[in-house]
Amino acid sequence: MEKISTTKAPAAIGPYSQAIRIQDFVFTSGQIPLDPASGTIVGDTIEEQAEQVMKNLGAVLAESCLSYENAVKTTCFLANMEDFAAFNEVYAKYFTGCPARSCVAVKELPKGALVEVEVIAAR
Repeated sequence: MEKISTTKAPAAIGPYSQAIRIQDFVFTSGQIPLDPASGTIVGDTIEEQAEQVMKNLGAVLAESCLSYENAVKTTCFLANMEDFAAFNEVYAKYFTGCPARSCVAVKELPKGALVEVEVIAAR
């Protein structure tokens, strides 16, 4: 088991890793729309926040020598299911391979984020 860490994505805000590699699989922790340098939420809209989440995930995947195309499963958490369509528009630009996905509404996300996404990717 190997821990994956990059300064191009936000540092973990708790006792966990940005991602873990086990054999040919990488499991990312959920990414929220934090700016990696400042640790503050980027954007006020679901679109702006989703873009930052995707950038953060891309950085973690890149550190693992993978990309969005290697995603086999994503789990998406939305603070408001009314943002589903707008979120999908951003998501579809990045996950063009259409991995399996779950998307649920949650009561609250860390730091008041509107969206969080985690990925399972394979080599």
